[in-house]
Amino acid sequence: MAKRPVARFVCQSCGAVYGKWTGRCDACGEWNTIVEETVEPTNRATKARSGRLATVHLDGKMTPPPRVETTIAEFDRVLGGGLVPASVVLVGGDPGIGKSTLLLQATCALAQAGKRVLYVSGEEAVDQIRLRARRLQLHAPTLDLAASINVSDIAGSLEQDREHTVVVIDSIQTMWLENIESAPGSVAQVRACAFELIRLAKNIGFSLVLVGHVTKEGALAGPRVLEHMVDAVLYFEGDRGHQFRILRAAKNRFGATDEIGVFAMTDSGLTEVPNPSALFLAERRGNIAGSAVFAGLEGTRPVLLEIQALLSPKAGDGAPRRAVLGWETARLNMLLAVLEARCGLKLGGMDVHLNIAGGLRVNEPAADMAVAAALISAATGAPTSSGTAYFGEVGLSGEIRQVAQADLRLKEAQKLGFEAAVSPRRVASGSTRAKPPEGLILREIGHLNDLVEMFQPVEE
Repeated sequence: MAKRPVARFVCQSCGAVYGKWTGRCDACGEWNTIVEETVEPTNRATKARSGRLATVHLDGKMTPPPRVETTIAEFDRVLGGGLVPASVVLVGGDPGIGKSTLLLQATCALAQAGKRVLYVSGEEAVDQIRLRARRLQLHAPTLDLAASINVSDIAGSLEQDREHTVVVIDSIQTMWLENIESAPGSVAQVRACAFELIRLAKNIGFSLVLVGHVTKEGALAGPRVLEHMVDAVLYFEGDRGHQFRILRAAKNRFGATDEIGVFAMTDSGLTEVPNPSALFLAERRGNIAGSAVFAGLEGTRPVLLEIQALLSPKAGDGAPRRAVLGWETARLNMLLAVLEARCGLKLGGMDVHLNIAGGLRVNEPAADMAVAAALISAATGAPTSSGTAYFGEVGLSGEIRQVAQADLRLKEAQKLGFEAAVSPRRVASGSTRAKPPEGLILREIGHLNDLVEMFQPVEE
């Protein structure tokens, strides 16, 4: 006797499964995200198998995976050198940030290089894609376009025509399988459609690029297992008020996970920014209190950024305000506490506004010293030197700790015409002292008090 389909309730935000409907998901805390889905029963009877795994030794021979370069250097940098055949890349980002534009430019470049490329859109008609390509002045007569949400049709076409090198699916949340009784974008549909497309990519050998939507918190929408199924997860970040766009790798099985690619959104699409430091500092004005230049590092690329701080008297009787853009609020609170407790600066009753100019988000602790310099400058009214860059991690006792790749940071500062840099003091006898490039003065400090003294008036 055939078994009846089983009904279950699945959270569309995190994928948690429940036996009955409830208004709030206990796993992720979201409200009204639990939807009923029907699952076909499977035969749980297992059969004895006589197969055997084929094992190899760890020290066997291997060759690096071949790469398919997109000719967009910033995109290839984040991927680790280009697309790997039979690999799956998931690209996520806010609506309108430029995901489809970037992939359309990349696929057109690949088609012009003689590669067979298929671009499947579930959100736009073919004529809409052509209009966007015409607006961006892209020309690729051999690029294959299709508008479909049916994964069965897409799989049948790929099985018949196995000559495609790269396949782009825009987006995975619009794909639909007939044997799954739920709407496109649901957890069951996203998981099943992604599994079918990934299986095809691995069997046939083409590179698969999936576009994914993000939630209001910035995480990729759909089941979390989707990120585990793919080989690379890229996030396209940026603020619509700024022209800069950052492509960042969160996972990459064939490259580094801390690389970034910098783009600028223009009338003709996304253009590469080979020297982001010069662009981020292009509008900086010197001799203004509350501004400091941070010599940062994104992957293997040194990047110089302007950090701006503004202090104002607390308004009303409530708690002082902490407004932060591009940095961690918790780390700013820690740094304010250290400046007040270890250096004697009275900042607890002030509203603090901190901004990373250019829209880039900084995650490394090496920005502590530059943020502290901007805060001290804003508190004392003494501007930082326009030709000085800062980097170093700050501890709870006020000590300045070493950071990685100091040489690269100093070389980038010297290349952009900076005359001096403030860095942590070497304390370990066996460590290698950072050698400043010719023409760059390096000042090493060991405590935040040394930084505060730089902003004190010189007594005559």
